[in-house]
Amino acid sequence: MSYFTESNLELWLENFRSLGPLPGILLTFLKSFIPPLPTIVIVGVNAAVYGMWPGFLYSWIGMVAGCLTTFLIVRKVSSSAFIERWAAKPKVQRGRLWIQENGFSYVFLLGILPVGPFVAVNIAAGLARMNIMSYLLAVTLGKGIMVFCVSYIGANVSDLLSQPFKLVGVLAFIIVSLVLSRKLESYYIRRHAPQQ
Repeated sequence: MSYFTESNLELWLENFRSLGPLPGILLTFLKSFIPPLPTIVIVGVNAAVYGMWPGFLYSWIGMVAGCLTTFLIVRKVSSSAFIERWAAKPKVQRGRLWIQENGFSYVFLLGILPVGPFVAVNIAAGLARMNIMSYLLAVTLGKGIMVFCVSYIGANVSDLLSQPFKLVGVLAFIIVSLVLSRKLESYYIRRHAPQQ
């Protein structure tokens, strides 16, 4: 893990620039399978090397694809006899039920955080057999907000050091995104609620 410093990653991305967006997408994709990879450094370097908007897009695509892949693999194996026996334990059942009822908020809110083992969130959502569309919507929105903020900071680090008030815009974006996602979640829940 000591290899994954900002300067080493920048050099690596520059060396493989001829492959287009693939190296940037691959790095963030791998984050879903190798939790110790530094999310902030990878996303920030993508934005610094490719530019703000392309770096944001490549990081977002890679991260969502990695999360979805992990989720689908775990969801598939969650129906095996061994997992079903383990999931029958009362504590595990309570956890699964909680995630099934609060899955969107759980995945979305933890997706906004740039630190922490999000791979555990993917696994928990997969084991709880969370609705695929609900999971995809939550992870796309949550990771989108996080990746945008880190990309913005990574691409404008020198401006932010000289003009820290620009961080207010990032905070405002996060707040607006939280409000809009809550509205979207409540709409989604109403639309998919079972008819009485």
